[in-house]
Amino acid sequence: MASIALKSFIGLRQNTAEKPHLMTAQTKPSSLNPRKLRVVASKSSPRLTNRNLRVAVIGGGPAGGAAAETLAKGGVETYLIERKLDNAKPCGGAIPLCMVGEFDLPLDIIDRRVTRMKMISPSNVAVDIGQTLKPHEYIGMVRREVLDAYLRDRAQASGAEIINGLFLKMDMPRDGESPYVLHYTGYGGKAGAVGEKRTLEVDAVIGADGANSRVAKAIGAGDYDYAIAFQERIKIPDDKMAYYQNLAEMYVGDDVSPDFYGWVFPKCDHVAVGTGTVTHKGDIKKFQLATRNRAKDKILGGQIIRVEAHPIPEHPRPRRLSGRVALVGDAAGYVTKCSGEGIYFAAKSGRMCAEAVVEGSENGKRMVNEGDLRKYLEKWDKTYWPTYKVLDVLQKVFYRSNPAREAFVEMCADEYVQKMTFDSYLYKTVVPGNPWEDLKLAVNTIGSLVRANALRREMDKLSV
Repeated sequence: MASIALKSFIGLRQNTAEKPHLMTAQTKPSSLNPRKLRVVASKSSPRLTNRNLRVAVIGGGPAGGAAAETLAKGGVETYLIERKLDNAKPCGGAIPLCMVGEFDLPLDIIDRRVTRMKMISPSNVAVDIGQTLKPHEYIGMVRREVLDAYLRDRAQASGAEIINGLFLKMDMPRDGESPYVLHYTGYGGKAGAVGEKRTLEVDAVIGADGANSRVAKAIGAGDYDYAIAFQERIKIPDDKMAYYQNLAEMYVGDDVSPDFYGWVFPKCDHVAVGTGTVTHKGDIKKFQLATRNRAKDKILGGQIIRVEAHPIPEHPRPRRLSGRVALVGDAAGYVTKCSGEGIYFAAKSGRMCAEAVVEGSENGKRMVNEGDLRKYLEKWDKTYWPTYKVLDVLQKVFYRSNPAREAFVEMCADEYVQKMTFDSYLYKTVVPGNPWEDLKLAVNTIGSLVRANALRREMDKLSV
């Protein structure tokens, strides 16, 4: 694992004192440094004449920013359309350590480096997590408005054209070589500007426009279950903020959510307090109040400075690809069960999809087809399906009742559980375990669940 940690820090920069150079009319794509990709274009793909492949990325979050940067560096004529360039998406904002190195993120956009977590049970039993972390390991806490803008700026510096606009619909091509015609309302980057209806012709589209994706609707991608995430940013006194210097809290219990968890995550000068649910969306404000009440002594005297809510997908869409249109990030449904994590998977899927386009088009010189884009899906599913499956099982087993949640928190006190959990989270792999420790963990898990079931029976008796 030490070798993996070392690799994840290759290319890590310390600050962003020098801002990215933005593209101008005089800047030529050849002056950029294209990302080196193995070319595997289909021999049947027609070669483009007098122009490069044109791709539109709809949505300017981590998925869209990562996709646009990769496309532009790979020689593709790239457009990124985003309605709210100052958008602050409601999001816990946790990113794994591997993302910092893999996406070459500067440390000054990370508000906090969390090295300790408290998992707090329905009966308020708190377990400290983080004792297995190495000195350089941490969970990064970011504000989405900062991270998203940074990734978009970097895409623009690489040659992508950023369009401040609202995507409306697209006209489908007549055949495999005709363009998609995108209809959008352009705002010209001016706050409060009246929009102007515009169109754009492109050869392929990457839908990175979130859980309510219009691109997904346009290709008939199908619906999925979704959670509602509700979050308040709370400015708390300095002495209380010091408590959250490098600490995050997670609360579980029917009071904060019947199928998820509540959280208190530290930001630069405030904390984000939130919760989410799939099954009881109408009660989300009640769950949020319960989360605040659980943490009330530690956030006492705080002032709410922003209230946010947003849908979070619960599983991948039935269809993520149609013709030369592919979905990534939340639009594709890439949010993990149990933890609700999506930032890393959004950025990673955006990059992987764009890499498939660049490779399939011979760095923008050939037309792409559905087969080229399907390679992205095949690679994605092969790499991350185990992670999603494991977390899905954990949620079904441990989030179903308060006694099961008590058992879950009890398990989190185990050092081996912490090591396996953090190693898997920080480096985004399902870490192989020690067989003897795995056996002991299985026995302990069964014991915890037996105790939980016994407790539930006693509680049921009291409620009769």
